[in-house]
Amino acid sequence: MANQKAEAPKGKLGVLVVGLGAVTSTFMAGVLAARKGLAKPVGSMTQYDKIRVGKGDDKKYLHYKDIVPLAELDDIVFGAWDVYPANAFESAVNAEVLKAKDILPIQEELEAIKPMKAAFDKNYAKRLDGDNVKDCKDRWDMVEQIREDIRNFKKETGVDRVVVLWAASTEVYVPVDEKVHGSLEALEAAMKADDKEHIAPSMCYAYAALSEGAPFIMGAPNTTVDIPAMWELAEKTKMPIAGKDFKTGQTLVKSGFAPIIGTRCLGLSGWFSTNILGNRDGLVLDEPANFRTKEVSKLSTLESILVPEDQPDLYGHGNDEDTQYYHKVRINYYPPRNDNKEGWDNIDIFGWMGYPMQIKINFLCRDSILAAPLCLDLVLLSDLAQRAGRYGIQRFLSFFLKSPMHDYTKDEVPVNNLFQQYVMLKNAIREMGGYEADEEID
Repeated sequence: MANQKAEAPKGKLGVLVVGLGAVTSTFMAGVLAARKGLAKPVGSMTQYDKIRVGKGDDKKYLHYKDIVPLAELDDIVFGAWDVYPANAFESAVNAEVLKAKDILPIQEELEAIKPMKAAFDKNYAKRLDGDNVKDCKDRWDMVEQIREDIRNFKKETGVDRVVVLWAASTEVYVPVDEKVHGSLEALEAAMKADDKEHIAPSMCYAYAALSEGAPFIMGAPNTTVDIPAMWELAEKTKMPIAGKDFKTGQTLVKSGFAPIIGTRCLGLSGWFSTNILGNRDGLVLDEPANFRTKEVSKLSTLESILVPEDQPDLYGHGNDEDTQYYHKVRINYYPPRNDNKEGWDNIDIFGWMGYPMQIKINFLCRDSILAAPLCLDLVLLSDLAQRAGRYGIQRFLSFFLKSPMHDYTKDEVPVNNLFQQYVMLKNAIREMGGYEADEEID
């Protein structure tokens, strides 16, 4: 896939989000408020970050929009699917993330965003009970109905391009099955055979989006596009895919803090992470089968940054098997906290002559406040990638994701170190702006 400059955006950009809960309503409200000058899109790299282009006398530090042709906030048109019929205003009120003073000035625009019926299977999220749900004969019919939704949205709004973003709940864990997920042909056959066990609803959304010429972003840890069949579809349709799981709180800390331990050559005996949260995400994750999906995504971060094989003296101890530090992740559903998540990390390290020390990190974060700018960045950068002719897995978006997609069939190791991910992001922006990708990942 050749590196090329991105084409300038024409017309409006449709942003279709699966799930109109706390994250999505906060994302939409923030964009609408920012457009009116009522709020600032703090936390968004595309709106604030500056990166260097050129070297020596030619060196300058520019905002992304001055390097690449990003879509403007004014050009975004929102749509959504959800199992609950509440519009974006009602959803924002119900979520209790934003105060009335921030929602009321944009009430009319939010009320106009009414969710389409969701493609839903209760077996994948047993704790959700909405009735705004499509009646589908089988998984293939599910795909066809979503495709029709995308076409209708384009027609009704007149948008030029669409990006589809999954910001719905974590589905039950679907292990990759080579027989079903290994090729596009097998995946399509399974959809037509209504293989509910191997084909999650999210796969139907992804298949529909890519088939309709829309990049697809997986904001949960679902298997969805992280299978060879979807990579094949992305190649065939020349569409970008990105995932998986928004990197908002605890994992952001982990991907930024683990390099401190590694760079300073300190030893690690164990890292225990636990969270409490009370929003819909927490409710769904209280189901063990759904938590399993999240656990796999959260556990993978550390192991690719602090690698026991690379430094056995530093990271080769801690577990019962004595081959690696002990790493545990827990999420606890605790309704009183609602969207205000709390993450505790207890890190047992050791230093000179093996003497033990501890680090404690307590992050009192707001889940949706951290996720909303990621939604914006992922949408704008996926749209940009598509206009630059980039397709398949967008590794440069790893910075925003907990469990970055990679070709595990070829034993590729994902980059989880936040600072290396940032280099990948900057290099891609440079290339899409017609500059040289001039930073190396060490």
